[in-house]
Amino acid sequence: MANLRIGLVGYGLGGRLFHAPFIAGAEGVDLVGVVTRSPERRAELAGDFPGVPAFDSLTHLLAAGVDAVVITTPPATRRELVLEAVDRGVAVVADKPFAPDARGGRELVAAAEHAGVPLGVFHNRRWDTDIRTLGALLVGGELGQVWRFESRFDIDDPTTIDPGPDGGLLRDLGTHVVDQALWLFGPVTEVYAALSWIDRPEGPTDAGFTMTLRHAGGVVSNLSASKANHAAGRELRIYAERGSYHSAMTDVQFAAVLEGRRPVHEGDAWGVEVEERWGTLRTAAGERRVPSERGAYQDYYTQFARAVAGTERLPVSGAEAVATLEVLDAARVSDRERRVVLLG
Repeated sequence: MANLRIGLVGYGLGGRLFHAPFIAGAEGVDLVGVVTRSPERRAELAGDFPGVPAFDSLTHLLAAGVDAVVITTPPATRRELVLEAVDRGVAVVADKPFAPDARGGRELVAAAEHAGVPLGVFHNRRWDTDIRTLGALLVGGELGQVWRFESRFDIDDPTTIDPGPDGGLLRDLGTHVVDQALWLFGPVTEVYAALSWIDRPEGPTDAGFTMTLRHAGGVVSNLSASKANHAAGRELRIYAERGSYHSAMTDVQFAAVLEGRRPVHEGDAWGVEVEERWGTLRTAAGERRVPSERGAYQDYYTQFARAVAGTERLPVSGAEAVATLEVLDAARVSDRERRVVLLG
């Protein structure tokens, strides 16, 4: 079977560091073109992937011939680009947030279904090292019924907060931590949220949040994130009928990419946390460290290629991404009206 020919739209921070290295490291996928008009970005592309052509627009990339495109441009531009690709019958991966709200997300899902093409959303942090380790621990059943899940994700970098009403941290890191909670514990029935706001020339911008989600299965998730408080760290906690689990792993894969390492060169060694940062499981049997599972964003693209070929389901479907957007929409209402919002 021929490899899936993927074109990448955008070669900024997201396209260059969060997508291109993992497309290159995936199975059954070839990066065959990149849309960027910036001379600087084109020079970076030539150094990173010699021989991969640059295009001025998605229209030109589609005319050259691709099987799928990945849309990584700023959120305000994504709708039109997704619709253009779908209209041409080309499979799409849309970066997060793939729409400003659940209504916009449902529009794109309906367009893809009407055209009969796969639409995936890049919720790559389901493949984070710490989340994969926690997921495997839960499947093992040692903790029994989970009561409470806590997730904290702080980054000391206010410059990367998209400003204004269409930006904010809720749509950024909030997309990831909510999607992780949904992936681990299923649908949400209640949302309570409090957002922290800062003034920007483009308008008030949320720069931090706390959220409490009640899942249909009974688990309560407490999620928080910040980028403007000079705090940094990633922490997960589980409280369950037979004990607890705590981890404070690093952002393993992104740190490796920043160091110039790539999954295509490291194989099974990619995405594994060092032993001194493994999580701790505590039960009546005692305390033990839980070995790191392998995080692998490239697995998203491997599964996406198989989904386009019809042999697997999409790694993250448009419908799943809409469910995340519904929670984010409810969080905004909850913050504005200071109340619990019911879903479903």
